[in-house]
Amino acid sequence: MSTLKEIYLGLGSNLGDKMQHLQNAVDLIADQIGSINQISSVYKTKSWGFEAADFYNAVLCVQSKLSAEAILKKTQEIELQIGREKFENHRFESRVIDIDILFIDTDILLNEHLVVPHPLLKKRRFVLEPFAEIAPQLIHPIDRKTIKTLLSECEDQGEVEKIYQKLTGPVSIFHKYNYIAIEGNIGAGKTSLTNLLTEDYNAKAVLERFADNPFLPKFYDEPERYALPTEMSFLADRYHQLSEDLAQFDLFKSFIISDYYIFKSLIFSQVTLPEDEFKLYRKIFDIMYKEITKPDLYIYLYQNTKRLMENIKKRGRDYEQNISEEYLQKIQNGYLNFIQTENKLNVLIIDVSEMDFVNNPEDYRKIIKEIVHFKDHSVTSVPNKTDQL
Repeated sequence: MSTLKEIYLGLGSNLGDKMQHLQNAVDLIADQIGSINQISSVYKTKSWGFEAADFYNAVLCVQSKLSAEAILKKTQEIELQIGREKFENHRFESRVIDIDILFIDTDILLNEHLVVPHPLLKKRRFVLEPFAEIAPQLIHPIDRKTIKTLLSECEDQGEVEKIYQKLTGPVSIFHKYNYIAIEGNIGAGKTSLTNLLTEDYNAKAVLERFADNPFLPKFYDEPERYALPTEMSFLADRYHQLSEDLAQFDLFKSFIISDYYIFKSLIFSQVTLPEDEFKLYRKIFDIMYKEITKPDLYIYLYQNTKRLMENIKKRGRDYEQNISEEYLQKIQNGYLNFIQTENKLNVLIIDVSEMDFVNNPEDYRKIIKEIVHFKDHSVTSVPNKTDQL
């Protein structure tokens, strides 16, 4: 499993609409490299090492799982996307955009294509000024001095002027929400997405303990006999788990993502229980539901039934192999009915039927964009309930 690293990138531009080029770089870095934690002010400086128009410079702090080589490749691709032309004959030159890798955590790298920390960092006031603004106490892994100290010792006397214009970073998921619940039918990918998001955004994962339910395998073999104890067992465990974990959330204000919401108990029980048992179950559920913290965002991953069957077969859980398309359809319809009638939840429906967000980074980024750009309490499109089979 890749671990998150703290990356510091230096940006510079002295051609065309310099602020727009820097902003484009910020947006593309957030989209292709990682979440942006900090952005310095923009500083205007004279060109360094050659005569040309003034540069605008800034420094970003980014969290990313990418390797050093992948980060280098991405920064070069972003430079080309923004319009930089590669020159081979000149070390210093005017450019639409320049993205330098300054630090990658405390790593020290030296190879043909990449040297980290950046070898000219200590000599460049136009980099140290914005760097010291956002990370003054960060320690250089070789010199063992803080960025603030390196700035005070820098011999570069070039004028560095902070300008009034500001760069803006994309709103991050963990800045926008405190608690997200991800739901979906059996095999929709809710646990996979929860794990990806919690790793990328350093969130606390609350994962359903379905494997610990002793009644579940029995229910799939004899649904009529074991429906009630199975649903009651799930309800009790979900209530207990969410009550404990969300109480910690209220205390420490941490970012939490769960791969279920307690309302799924009502959806499944309505499908599996006879009417008289469901009425009793509903009374117990309503008491518990009042006590559970509601998520800031409820995400429903929609998968068509054919794809759900493929996913269930692929993951190979013995007790799931006899699940029918009809049963999945009823569960799907239960979720969609809930979404249409629930007006107290902030609901985002994401159709992942044609996505492979676990193995395809582009699909995963599409989901991130949908979450980030979702407007709270906006109207979501509910899929047709009859188009699954």
